[in-house]
Amino acid sequence: MSTSASRTPDNAPSGLSYRRRSAQAENSAVYQAKRAELLQIAGTVFKEKGFEATTLNDIAEHFGTDRAAIYYYFASKKELFQEVFHATAKKVLDENIAEAARIAATDLGAHQKLRLLLEHQIKSYEKNYPYVFVYIQEDMGKVAFQKTPWAREMVRKTRRFEGIVSDIVVAGVQDGTFRDDLPVPLVLKALFGMVNWTHRWFKPGDRQGTAEQTIETFTAIFFEGFCRKPG
Repeated sequence: MSTSASRTPDNAPSGLSYRRRSAQAENSAVYQAKRAELLQIAGTVFKEKGFEATTLNDIAEHFGTDRAAIYYYFASKKELFQEVFHATAKKVLDENIAEAARIAATDLGAHQKLRLLLEHQIKSYEKNYPYVFVYIQEDMGKVAFQKTPWAREMVRKTRRFEGIVSDIVVAGVQDGTFRDDLPVPLVLKALFGMVNWTHRWFKPGDRQGTAEQTIETFTAIFFEGFCRKPG
C-alpha cells in the first residue's frame, strides 16, 4: 500500500482518524472535556498569531502534547479553527443580544441607546478579533442558506438583535429624536452596513483607525445625518 493511500484526505494519520471517529461516537465526558480544553487553547493561539501563521505544532505545544495527538480531536487545523470560530461567533452574538436588551430597557433616549450599541459592537469586534471578522467576511452571507442547526440558530439570533435595534430606531422616530422622512429599513441597512464593513479594514492596534476613533467617526457621521435638527 502506498504512503498516500494510508492517509485520509485531511492528512491526519488514518489510525488516529479512526480513533477520533470512535471517540466522538462514544462522546465520553473525559474526551469532551479535553476537546473543549483544546478548543480554548487553540482559540488563544489563533487570536495571538492569526490563522495562517499558526501551526498545529504551536497549538500542540500549548496543549502539552505533540502534533499527532491533535488529530485525535480534530481532522485538521482548518476544522479546529472552524469550530473555535463558530463557538466564538455564537458567544459574541449572545453577548450582543444581552447587551442590546439591557440598553433597550434603560430610560435613556434613542440617540444614547444607539450610541451605546454602536460602541459595544466596535469594542466587541476588537476584543474578539479575528473571529467575528472572519464570520462576517466568510460565513455571514452564507449562513442564511445553510440548513445546519448552528446556521439556523445564528440567523434567528441575528434577527433578534436586529429587531432590538429596529425598535430603538422606530421609537426615536416616533418621539421626534430622529428624522421621519427617511425609510427606517434603509436607515438600518446603512447602520449595520457601516458597522459590519469594518471587517474589510479594521485591525486592533492600527493607530490610523483605533476602536475609539472608529466609534467617534461612525457616530458623528450617522447621527449628524439622522438626528432631527432643532428649530
